[in-house]
Amino acid sequence: MINWGYVVLLFILGFVTYKRKSLDLLGSIIMIIMGVIIIFSAGVNWLLLIVLFLIMGLLATKFSKSYKKELGEFEGTRTAKNVISNGIVAFLMAAFGGVYLPLVGGFIGAIATATADTLASEIGVLQQPRLITTLKKVPAGTDGGVSVLGTAAGIAGAGIIGVASWLLGIMPYPFTALKIAIISGTVGCFMDSILGATLEGDNGLTNEHVNLLATITGAVVGIICAL
Repeated sequence: MINWGYVVLLFILGFVTYKRKSLDLLGSIIMIIMGVIIIFSAGVNWLLLIVLFLIMGLLATKFSKSYKKELGEFEGTRTAKNVISNGIVAFLMAAFGGVYLPLVGGFIGAIATATADTLASEIGVLQQPRLITTLKKVPAGTDGGVSVLGTAAGIAGAGIIGVASWLLGIMPYPFTALKIAIISGTVGCFMDSILGATLEGDNGLTNEHVNLLATITGAVVGIICAL
């Protein structure tokens, strides 16, 4: 039986993210629609895992906000494109996965990738990165740049998603949940960096394209790990 109170809380969350300019209006509306569908199709706990990703992302963004403004890299309000590129894969896994274990792994993998990429990006700017394809030092914020600090933050974030997916009952096996999240999140995050270094920008892909392909990668790795 669905607790409609969670649906109300979801609308409140959407309103708050819009008023705080974390998301634009369309992005908040899409987030609410996707959330309601997840509640009815998969359950509240699946949505809570996505909310955890959002909270960690917002905290990391707030932490690095002043520094990114100095670099001229602060993005400000995120749009519907950001919501879709980071969330559509996890949404599809949750909406159609149910209790089918491989798709549960895909869901966790997609969320872990989005979390790892967000934390690596936001925290990684605090340390000079190296381009993943050449290992040469590049300015902070460069597409495809990676750092030890950012990578560690990303892996830690993915691990938190793994532990939470077990605590929430999404994945009943704790070791499997942690394995899926860390492996998928790490692979997906590095895929994001590789695509950013080679294909983003002048080579045709936007940041949203890269995020989408990275979460697809994370989902596929999650499915493989669950199998």
